[in-house]
Amino acid sequence: MAAILLIEDDLTFTRILDAFLGKHGHRLISCTKGRDGLRALEERAFDMVLLDYRLPDASGMDLLLEIKQLQPALPVVIMTSFNDLRTAVKAIKAGAQEYVTKPVNPEELLMIISEGLRRSKDSPAVVEDLKMDQYVEGKSPDALQLREFVRLVAPTNMSVIIEGESGTGKENVARSIHSQSKRSKGPFVAVDCGALSKELAGSELFGHVKGAFTGAVADKVGQFEAAHKGTIFLDEVGNLTYDVQIKLLRAIQERIIQPIGSTKEVRVDVRIITATNDDLEESVRKGTFREDLYHRLNEFKIHVPALRNRGEDLFLFMNFFRESANKELDKNVTGFSPEVTDLFQRYDWPGNLREMKNVIKRSILLARADVVHVRDLPPDMLELVQGNSRAKSAPVYDLKALQEAQEREMIMKTLNEVRYNKSKAARILNIDRKTLYLKMEKYGIQ
Repeated sequence: MAAILLIEDDLTFTRILDAFLGKHGHRLISCTKGRDGLRALEERAFDMVLLDYRLPDASGMDLLLEIKQLQPALPVVIMTSFNDLRTAVKAIKAGAQEYVTKPVNPEELLMIISEGLRRSKDSPAVVEDLKMDQYVEGKSPDALQLREFVRLVAPTNMSVIIEGESGTGKENVARSIHSQSKRSKGPFVAVDCGALSKELAGSELFGHVKGAFTGAVADKVGQFEAAHKGTIFLDEVGNLTYDVQIKLLRAIQERIIQPIGSTKEVRVDVRIITATNDDLEESVRKGTFREDLYHRLNEFKIHVPALRNRGEDLFLFMNFFRESANKELDKNVTGFSPEVTDLFQRYDWPGNLREMKNVIKRSILLARADVVHVRDLPPDMLELVQGNSRAKSAPVYDLKALQEAQEREMIMKTLNEVRYNKSKAARILNIDRKTLYLKMEKYGIQ
């Protein structure tokens, strides 16, 4: 049974949620004001917070920030009646686990709660990637080459950089290398460097001693020491600060780490596998990533192909994620309608395997028949596919129409990749925000 704090001023919704979650073994404690919710968090322990975005005495966003200061690892789900993608992105960046639009689908909310409770049991720095029960290798030419590279490098002790877009399954490749290596009986420790704050990155990787800094109430073993005799996987390694890069370089060169606040040096025997969806060579040229560290990490490089380039592998992953979702949600969906299969083939999958897993899981949850239909898919996915179709159907002899169709497609794709962070989208597209807004208005992009 999980203790869940609900901060919500809609009493009717509170009663409905209390009854529903109670049937599924959860205990709901509710507060109608934000300040009351913060006091409740100080007085007792909760496993999760469900937070309304608009409250009588406070903004849900402000409360989210305060909750994260009090308990950084506590899962928080933002709920609101207003479907604003900019607010959703802001909430996720501020630390919310999920952003749910009312009216809330109870089964979907239950799935989000279960996922949040499962994740909260692990360290917030530990990577939560695809977590497949088995590694789906695929049969496409790119998949066969990837498998061969893994087979060749796994028995060695070489440092490996795994490149690929977000969501392509880079951690699974790292796990496959570890499982086929001589270190397979040792630990595999995965760390998401993008989730490490500037202040705590050194402590998370190399550990600290009690009293080393404010909040260090006990000795902490770092992830490098935890990975002794095994493999450490550093995802999004390009996000590490320059100071931490220096310590990482020493750990690689000398196989020695020094916990923060300690005079004691600790010898470690680890294999290092890193991953990135950035161009580390470009980061080296810009001076944001140390060149000597890059060459130490880059003894062997593997590129993981994007889902849209994996051809027939698409169907293998579709059925794998369908079976996985059936098992988790206790459903028995047997397949996909021809329309859904066609749509999946035409969709660009900017979020790759991670996006496909989430789309299929959500569709299985909402499916009212034995197969997944188009009505079960996310609306924004349908909009993107329709935008691509319009671009492809533009007359080839109408240069202006073709250019506009391609421009709209590029803007839609970029916005989807950055979760509608317009500032970031404008930088990627090399235009200013004002121009982006004008083009969005011109092409009817919401």
